[in-house]
Amino acid sequence: MRLLITAGPTREPIDPVRFLSNRSSGRMGYALAEAAAEAGHDVVLVSGPVTHPAPEGVSLIKVETAREMFEAVQTHLSSCDAAIFSAAVADYRPVNVVAQKLKKTADKLVLELERTEDILGSARSKLGFQGFLVGFAAETENLIVHAREKLERKGCDMIVANDVSQAGIGFDSAENEVTLCLPGGRTIHLPRQSKTALARELIACISSSIQSPESSIQ
Repeated sequence: MRLLITAGPTREPIDPVRFLSNRSSGRMGYALAEAAAEAGHDVVLVSGPVTHPAPEGVSLIKVETAREMFEAVQTHLSSCDAAIFSAAVADYRPVNVVAQKLKKTADKLVLELERTEDILGSARSKLGFQGFLVGFAAETENLIVHAREKLERKGCDMIVANDVSQAGIGFDSAENEVTLCLPGGRTIHLPRQSKTALARELIACISSSIQSPESSIQ
C-alpha cells in the first residue's frame, strides 16, 4: 500500500533568526517510514527540520512550517491508502514575521499568535481522505481521555498516545511507550521499547487493519 507519514517539528518564524518550535526529534516518524519501506510499502515522508538521513526507499519531502506541511499533505494525501500523522506541528505561529532581527530594546516583548493549520483535523473534513487515518497524541496528563477525544473529534481510525512527561520516552528519545486508542473504546498498550521496534509493530497493526478491518486488532 501507499502511506503518507509526517514527522518532526515545524518551525514558525518570528524574525530571520528566531522561530517557535518544540522538542520533537522526528525519530518516531522516521522509524515508521523505515519500517513501512522495509515491509514493502510505498512511503511519502513529509518531514519538518530534523538531523536524520532519509530512510532508504522513501520519498522525502522537506518542509519548515505548519503551512508548508499542510500544503505537502494536501498534494499527496489523495493517492495514499493510509496516513500516519506523527509530526509535532506547532499549534500557533506569530501573526507578523519581522523582516529584520529583533533588537533587545525593552524588558518585555509581546508576540501575537494565531492558530496554524490543523493538518490531522483537515484530513477528513477538508481534504476528503477516506483511507486509514492515524494520529498521535503527546500528552502530559489524562492521556487516554485526551486521546479518545482526539480520535472522535478528528475522525481517526487510531490514535497513538504517549505520555511525554515520563523521562526517557517520547520527545528526543530513542525509546517510546504508547497506548493505541481504537474505535469502540478499545485500547492496546505497547510497552517501552526502541522506536525502531515499536514502529514495526505499529506498521504491522495498520497493515492488518486495512486488510481485515473486521478482525484486525484485538
